[in-house]
Amino acid sequence: MSSYLSAKWIYPVSDAPLQHGIIAVSDDGTITAVMTAEQGKALGIKDIQYYDGVLVPGLVNTHCHLELSHLFGKIGEHTGLPGFVQQVIQQRQASELEIEEAMRIADAEMYANGIVATGDISNQIYSKGVKVKSKVYYHTFVEAMGFNPGRAQEIIQKAVEMRDEFLPLKATIVPHAPYSVSEELFVEIEKVSGAETESVSIHNQETADENRFFEKKEGHFLNLYKFLGLDIDFFQAKGKTSLQCYLPLLSAAAKTLLVHNTFTSKQDIEFAKGQHPKLYWCLCPNANLYIENKLPDVALLMESGATITLGTDSLASNHQLSILAEMKTLQEYQQISFDTLLRWATLNGALFLGIDTQFGSFEKGKKPGVNFIEHLEDGLIKPYTRIQRII
Repeated sequence: MSSYLSAKWIYPVSDAPLQHGIIAVSDDGTITAVMTAEQGKALGIKDIQYYDGVLVPGLVNTHCHLELSHLFGKIGEHTGLPGFVQQVIQQRQASELEIEEAMRIADAEMYANGIVATGDISNQIYSKGVKVKSKVYYHTFVEAMGFNPGRAQEIIQKAVEMRDEFLPLKATIVPHAPYSVSEELFVEIEKVSGAETESVSIHNQETADENRFFEKKEGHFLNLYKFLGLDIDFFQAKGKTSLQCYLPLLSAAAKTLLVHNTFTSKQDIEFAKGQHPKLYWCLCPNANLYIENKLPDVALLMESGATITLGTDSLASNHQLSILAEMKTLQEYQQISFDTLLRWATLNGALFLGIDTQFGSFEKGKKPGVNFIEHLEDGLIKPYTRIQRII
C-alpha cells in the first residue's frame, strides 16, 4: 500500500521540479509513482499528506572521516593544511570506547540531517561496528599512505587486509593524497582498485603548499615531513602541480573523486579532463573555510562542465555533518541555484558511489529516502532553513 506525499515543490532531481506534485511511497520506502497535481487529481487520489515547503530525495555525502569524530572542537581553525594534519596526528589517540561513541553520535547526526549514503575515509577498522548497525549506506575508502617508495608492498598488503575486514560492507583501497603516497604505492593501488566497477577518491590540492612542494620542493610540507621523521631526500621537484603529477598514475577506468580542489587552476582542470574520462569533483566548503579559510573556484569548475558532488569532511574540520549546511555556504559564496546544488547533493553523489539505482532521485522503483525542507525562500537557503527526514 502506498502513502501519498505532496508539497509546494517536489524535486525529483532526475526531472524538473513539480509544483504541488505528488510522490507515492510504499511501506518499505520504495517510490511507486511521481506525478503532477493534475495527474493526482485525475486519478482521484485522496488522503495526501501535504508539507508546507519542498520534498527532496535523501542527500549523499561523498567525503567524510567518521573515525575523526572524537576530535570535534579540538583542532584550531585556519591553521593551514600542514598544521591541521600535525594537530590531528598529535591529538588522534583516544580510547576505542571514546572513538566509537563519537562515531555513533556523528552517524546519528548525519541520518537526522537527511543523509542516506556516505563515502567514508578510514585508516582503522574502528568504524565497522557503527556502519554495520547504521541506517546510512556506507562505502568505505580504506586509505593507503606512505611516501617512502620502499614500503609500497608492505602498505598495500595491510590495506588489502583492512579492506577485507570491512566485508560485507563495500570498501575500496584509495590513495590518501599526492604528498603522502609514493609513485610506487600509486601503482600498487591501481592494481587493486583500478577496475571499471570501482569508485576511488583522493584529497586534491587542498592547500597552496601542495602545489608548491611538487613544483619546487618548497613550503610547509618540508616541516611536516621533518615532524614525522621522514627523510625525503629521494624526492625531486617535478616542476608541475600535484594533480598533473599523480593523475596519470590513477586508473582511467575507475570513477575517481577529487576532493577539496581549493587550489585547482583552469590548467589543472583542462589537464584532468583530458587525462581521465570518469572524474567527479567533491566540494567540502565548510572544511575548506575551517582549515585554509579559502574556498575553491566553483565558477571555474562549473564553467568546465565538471561533475560536482558534496562532502562534509570530518568533525575535526567542521562544526556539523550537514550537506544542507554545505549547500548554504556555496550559495552564499556563489549564486548557485537550489536545483543545481541539490543535484550535486543527491544524484551526482549516488552516481559516483554506484548506488544510483536506489538513491539520488525520486524515480519509480528507487528507495532514496524523503526529506522535507522548510523555510526555503525563492530557492535560497536561509539561516533558519531546516531539513527534516520523513522517510
